[in-house]
This record gives sequence, C-alpha cells and structure tokens, in this order.
Amino acid sequence: MVKLDILSDPICPWCLIGKAQLERALEARPDHPFVIEWHPFQLNPDMPPEGADRRTYLEEKFGGKERAVQIYSRIAGHADAAGIEINFEGIKRTPNTLDAHRLIHWAGIEGAQHRVVAALMRAYFQEGRDIGDRDTLADIADNEGLDAAVIRKLLDSPADTDDIRARDIAAREMGVNSVPTFIVAGKHAVPGAQSTEVWLRVIDEIMAQENASVTGPETGGQD
Repeated sequence: MVKLDILSDPICPWCLIGKAQLERALEARPDHPFVIEWHPFQLNPDMPPEGADRRTYLEEKFGGKERAVQIYSRIAGHADAAGIEINFEGIKRTPNTLDAHRLIHWAGIEGAQHRVVAALMRAYFQEGRDIGDRDTLADIADNEGLDAAVIRKLLDSPADTDDIRARDIAAREMGVNSVPTFIVAGKHAVPGAQSTEVWLRVIDEIMAQENASVTGPETGGQD
C-alpha cells in the first residue's frame, strides 16, 4: 500500500475540485494502492473564531468586488467543467476552520475521516452551512456515525487545538503555501487540483512499479 497524504481546508473550492477528480480516478482503479490521510491547512489561520461575512472577506482579500467576482467566476467555471455543484450564493459566512480540522482529526481516529471531509465540504459548498459553528459540526459528526455528545464536549474543550495549529505551521515550514497539496509515499508532492487523467497515470505507474518489483527481472535458465 502507498500512503497518500492530503493537505486541505474544507472551505477551499480547489480542494473540493481536487478531491472529486481524485475520487473518480480511485473509482476507475478500485485496486489502487492508496491509503489516504487528511491533514490540516487553514487558508485563514488568523480568521476570528466567529468567522466573517463572506462577501466582505472576499472583497478585502482580493482588493475589491470586481476582482473577487473574476476569481470566483473562474473557480465556478472549473467546478462546472468538473461536474461539481457549488452554491456560492448560499455561502454567507467564511468560517474559522480550526474546529473543523479538529473534527477531521478525531474522525481519523474512528476510521471515518474521508466521510467527514466529504460531509464538511457538502455542508459548506452545497448547503451553505457554517462549519465553524460547533452545533453544526456536532450534527455533521452525528450524521457520519460519530458520537455527537462526545464531539461537542471535545469541541468545547481545547483538545488537540495546539496539535492542529502545530501541524499547520509545520506544513508551511515544509514549503506548502496552497492547497490542495498531495504527498505520495511521503516524498513526492503533487500540488493543486490535478485532473482525473493525471491521477490515473500516477496510479498506473505505481502499480506497474509494484508489479515489476514483485515479479523481479527475468533470468535465463542454466544448462
């Protein structure tokens, strides 16, 4: 098996697009070698705990309404081309995602990480829910088979907060400055929302290398 580490933020539209395109490749290669683990990277580590009005945040980040509209029109075009639904009009707030990353971490302990990441992205991009809200996070956890009461108690505590922040900082110190970033086998970084075709080639190359190492070089017989 080959480890595939994914650094992402559940409010990153490119992460949503990249995740969908990777998943299509995995579905096309059901015997793929990947074992996937999700890792924290906050797009806005300095976001206030209560989040911010999304329109105001985007206009401040990109230097005005016109520039923000241009950038998100391009993202919407990529999403449409990939067959991914994003309800940008339904997103009213940009949340602080520290608690969402804590939930992803705890979901990994329970073997539910991929489901919870998908649920967080669906809640934010399709349903317009505030995934910085702890009641919302507990509800998502409950829907994905986790104990909502335990998750809510953990969210109301500082549990794993320092660890998530430290992992985020460590990623930046390694040179990661945007997400999604995929790390294959602990050494090959694949940045950005790669196409399904790219992932199919990566999977096929890995599987070919593994098959070659199992069969070994052909040798001639001895008289």
